[in-house]
Amino acid sequence: MPSRRNRRLVVVGLPSLALGLVLAGGWAAHLGMSVRDHLEATRAALLRLRAGDVRSASAARALADARTHAAEARRLTGGLYWGLLTHLPVVGDGAATARGLAASVADVTDVLTRVERAAAPLLSTNAQSPGDLRRALAALDAMAPVLRDGVVRVEAARSRVARTPAATGLAALDGARDIVLRETGWLRGMLSQGADAAALLPPMLGGGGPRRYFLAFETNAEARGTGGLVGAFGILKADGGRVSVTRLSANTGMAASAKPVADHGRGFASRYGRGATTTLSVSNLSPHFPYAAVTWTGLWRRQTGQKLDGAIATDPVALSYILGAIGPVKLPGGETVTAGNVVDLTERAAYARYPDPAERKKYLIRIAGAVSEALTGSLDRPTRLLPALERMVSEHRLRVWSRAEDEQRRLAATPLGGVLPERRGPYAGLVVNNSAGTKLDYYLDRSLTYELGPCRPDGQRTSRVRIRLTNDAPRGPLPTYVTDRLDDPGHPHAAGSNLLWVSLYAAVGAKATAVRLDGRPISYYAEAERSHPVYSKVLEFAPGQSRTLDVDLLEPYSAAAPVVPVQPLVRPQKTLVTADGTGCGSS
Repeated sequence: MPSRRNRRLVVVGLPSLALGLVLAGGWAAHLGMSVRDHLEATRAALLRLRAGDVRSASAARALADARTHAAEARRLTGGLYWGLLTHLPVVGDGAATARGLAASVADVTDVLTRVERAAAPLLSTNAQSPGDLRRALAALDAMAPVLRDGVVRVEAARSRVARTPAATGLAALDGARDIVLRETGWLRGMLSQGADAAALLPPMLGGGGPRRYFLAFETNAEARGTGGLVGAFGILKADGGRVSVTRLSANTGMAASAKPVADHGRGFASRYGRGATTTLSVSNLSPHFPYAAVTWTGLWRRQTGQKLDGAIATDPVALSYILGAIGPVKLPGGETVTAGNVVDLTERAAYARYPDPAERKKYLIRIAGAVSEALTGSLDRPTRLLPALERMVSEHRLRVWSRAEDEQRRLAATPLGGVLPERRGPYAGLVVNNSAGTKLDYYLDRSLTYELGPCRPDGQRTSRVRIRLTNDAPRGPLPTYVTDRLDDPGHPHAAGSNLLWVSLYAAVGAKATAVRLDGRPISYYAEAERSHPVYSKVLEFAPGQSRTLDVDLLEPYSAAAPVVPVQPLVRPQKTLVTADGTGCGSS
């Protein structure tokens, strides 16, 4: 279901613009003032809607008010007299654009009203028992056609605005038009994602028969391409909307395979090695989640003979969002795990508390089990989880793969799929893999600056990506399990030192012209993955050390928005994108 932000319509700049119609005469001025008043009332109602609880009676009244006033603005601008104004000099372009905007706002409020009515059963759904989503799935089935229709209608509203004059001579009206185009495009995308979810969730949660998924809990303290090392796993079962998690195990519960369980191509094998398709600990070095998912399900089938329907991955930061929504959980023994302490407990404190790795893994399994049980028990009120799930998906802390080809096609087009896209356009993805076997990436700070130059006569542009990484490990003593250098156990290393395999995924068609480390030219690995050139270097970090990697690029010019995906680690990445707006053909 669309979030409250979906209701933020773009009528802020419109109300005062009707005053410009005074140039067409007294009746036009009166008509323009009426349009202004109704659009102002629409804006006020939508602001009330955005500020309130979407499930409340006041929210329903606000949406009804918005729809009423928007419809009246459309009626006033849709009449013959307003049509005549669109043909007049001076005010004609402004009248045409105002008419298009009023009609667009009215259509979008109507779409939101239909979605709100269709979503009412989902918002009020109570499960018949803990972990039971049957009624919610029935509500989603009913919502799917409404959401699909909403996508079509919002796109039509956006196209109508796109056909209106872009330069009316009224800066505020032109600005409002730009905002309408941007926001309706965003809303169309959100409705499309909602339609995909409404189509996907019922079958994937067992609406058409039992489903079983590999559930991976990744530990960001040891970085991997998809996020972190798989520290624990289980099997999520869904049958007719009833959901449960079973067979929780530490990563030691998955034996390595004597033979590869997946074939991702020669390029993959060359970059990541044989172990990436035989061993759980290095199965997710690539940021392309489907590679890891296919390997995980293959390892499970090799070990148990059981074919799974898909795979799901999450991490302790995501668990903190879930606990923020459902409240704290208690472990057997009385310890309380909360949104505020679950990341620290699982990614730092557990290593100090349990010197014995086996005992630490049991502790982590207890936490994963307690959160999983509390989560499935909270499905009686699924809307409680929506903000947490939205944040998990936006930060790539929840990824899903399905063996069913039609479902996977839908997932791959959403952030849930965790796909490394092959489409063209500006792209800069930083991926870090821990090469030392340490658990020090809990302390890793990252920043990335992507500077895009203007279009050159040859249709290329020069760009620069600056990556800065800091090993912020504390100076004091840390558990040896955290600091041990498994990559080089026979030689001494400063406690807290780390070794990282640092990779920049550049835009499709880009070429590196220079790579510098801390200002000095260096050699580097140049490879490719899913059409992206990948430039990599293995870097040593002393405790407290920062290192800066600069990559100069020559890449095909594109007016598309730059894409800078962020690997889900413990600490957020600081990202800055700057672009010279001079396009090809500009003078």
